[in-house]
Amino acid sequence: MKTIKISPFVPTNIDVEAVAPNRAKISAYPFETGYGITIAHPIRRLLMSSSVGYAITGIKIDGVTHEFDSIRGITEDVSLFIINLRKLQFVIKDSEANQVVVNYSFAGEKILLGNDLKNDEVDIINSDVYLATINDDAKISFSLIINKGIGYVASEDIRGNILDSFIPVDAYFSPVKSVVYEIENVLVKDDPTFEKVIFDIETDGRLSAIEAFEQAMEIMDKQLSVFRKELKISEGGTKEAESESSADKVLFQKIDTLNFSARCSNCLDKKGIRYIGELVLMKESELKEIKNLGKRSYDEIVDKLKEIGYQVGATLPNSVRETIAKKISKGL
Repeated sequence: MKTIKISPFVPTNIDVEAVAPNRAKISAYPFETGYGITIAHPIRRLLMSSSVGYAITGIKIDGVTHEFDSIRGITEDVSLFIINLRKLQFVIKDSEANQVVVNYSFAGEKILLGNDLKNDEVDIINSDVYLATINDDAKISFSLIINKGIGYVASEDIRGNILDSFIPVDAYFSPVKSVVYEIENVLVKDDPTFEKVIFDIETDGRLSAIEAFEQAMEIMDKQLSVFRKELKISEGGTKEAESESSADKVLFQKIDTLNFSARCSNCLDKKGIRYIGELVLMKESELKEIKNLGKRSYDEIVDKLKEIGYQVGATLPNSVRETIAKKISKGL
């Protein structure tokens, strides 16, 4: 049943699941009707266009003046060699560096692979990529300019920023391979029209899917900060009471209201845990480390939290976490 509201419901739950080394599913809920796509679409665009990665922007090969030339003693011509080089997923080891120039030289019979280009300055994620075949009487020396960046930059735009001796190449920086989102309905207090947003993110390995999502959130926050600053809008909302509402006031209730068993209550009491919010903020590992808290008591806590819509190890929005921590520190 719909009720009269003076402000939209603020999501309180987020689930993060690493389903593969370079893939993760991240879901948040519950959103008001229509808010799911309003939030999901811009986040997807930020993930695809603004995730920081690395790309080759310039190539110089000794004895070569343009990309349609050939290299003596090398099976591949220059254009094919460049295409193979651009398949490499570089990472600059110095996190503070925005650009490096790396020099290579190879002589004698050799199958040149991506792994051969690893050195103290750069790492390569897909090191098994084939680059070229060098004959036994041949030698090849080349230099690569590798930049940190976002999005896509065409070679025409790069040409004016590198030395004339380098061949500019199109640079696609994004480490994010795909972002798919789904929107499902969830039940909140007998209202089935609330929404759950589920992101499925996959990267090429230079950045984890979770790190890419964190970057996108930081970018979105910075882009919106201009409105907060100019219009004097606080991060947690216009009033602190709204943050409390988003966290469901149950988080500020004492754990006694969950009716834990005597053994479980004693363990939590000795640890100094008094409020439900403290339990929700704890990591799974922290909870399991509580002295004398056995598996049965741990399972009891998990079940009780699920009953009120929370789970152990769940990540709450920063505004909610800060509100809980602030109030608990003041003794509520």
